Amino acid sequence: MRAVVVAGGTGGHIYPALAIINKIKEKEPDSEILYFGTTDRMEKDIIPNKGIPYIGLEMSGLNRKNPFGNVKVLKKFFKAVKQAQVELKKFNPDIVIGVGGYITAPVLYAAHKLKLPVVIHEQNSIAGLSNQFIANFANKVFVSLPGTVKDFSKNKVVYTGNPRSEEIVSTPKVTKESLGFDKNKKLVVVVMGSLGSTTMTKKLKELIPGFSNKAYQVLLITGKAYYDDYKDVEVPENVKLEPFMDNLIGLLKDSDLIVSRAGASTIAEITAIGLPAILVPSPYVTHNHQYLNALELRDAGACVLVTEEEFDKDRILNEIDKLFDNLESYSKMRVDSEKLGVKDSATKIYDEIKRLIG
Repeated sequence: MRAVVVAGGTGGHIYPALAIINKIKEKEPDSEILYFGTTDRMEKDIIPNKGIPYIGLEMSGLNRKNPFGNVKVLKKFFKAVKQAQVELKKFNPDIVIGVGGYITAPVLYAAHKLKLPVVIHEQNSIAGLSNQFIANFANKVFVSLPGTVKDFSKNKVVYTGNPRSEEIVSTPKVTKESLGFDKNKKLVVVVMGSLGSTTMTKKLKELIPGFSNKAYQVLLITGKAYYDDYKDVEVPENVKLEPFMDNLIGLLKDSDLIVSRAGASTIAEITAIGLPAILVPSPYVTHNHQYLNALELRDAGACVLVTEEEFDKDRILNEIDKLFDNLESYSKMRVDSEKLGVKDSATKIYDEIKRLIG
């Protein structure tokens, strides 16, 4: 298979894209992949470092606060479309796959103009602007959450789950005792995004002393930029602070509860392994999509939803106690979470692509 993959901006787009690439390579080792991304976002370093041929295009997102600033965005868009058409003609792909981020708009539009098969994947409960635009001419639209199916044409949409799910399922478990925790006590992981959060750091610092004398243990991942902010906090013996953890997914397999944001990657991780969660959606994202992600899980019984405004020491300690004190409710949440997980998502996407390109 000759496949073009387009995704950029955040790990929530890039890592599902890599999961699709890995599945294609697994099924067809002789496949050739070409990746389109931006010239200034994280994919420009991640993708070439993995040995994947990369083309960077200058592109930026729409300016919602100053519509007049979008004149420059449109100029970049049409320039990127022309550049993408040139590269697509040279590569001559069987399929063009968009996995999110504003960089997908010009590349997939160029592919459409060249009459190439186009598919997209939407990770969140509400489609981003690029996917809303591209869905008009895409051949297939893959979605991570069942509630998103209604937002696209029923003739195109396929509920596949998040392609990261297969990699999550196959990730080796990291035991809690390997990090110095007691294997016989429950472990709560608290993490507010891989980078941490300015607003949540203050709230978490107030929360930490409340874990003292609890029967469970806590790993709080601060984010590298905020680790030093916790120096003045008195940390109980049952709590460990880490700035970052490379193999968090492996540890989640030996954890009992996560308190976290509600990004697409987090949703994929916790539902793939059926991990009970207290989700605190970031209110600073487009269309408030993290809240909608968490709402879908809460309505399915798969999490407790606490807004950032509602988050305080007493509320979180109470929610954790309620879950751990009621085995029936806790067990049901684990089952309901796992019901939402799709453990073979990347395979489903690969199969759909093969059906499309024959």
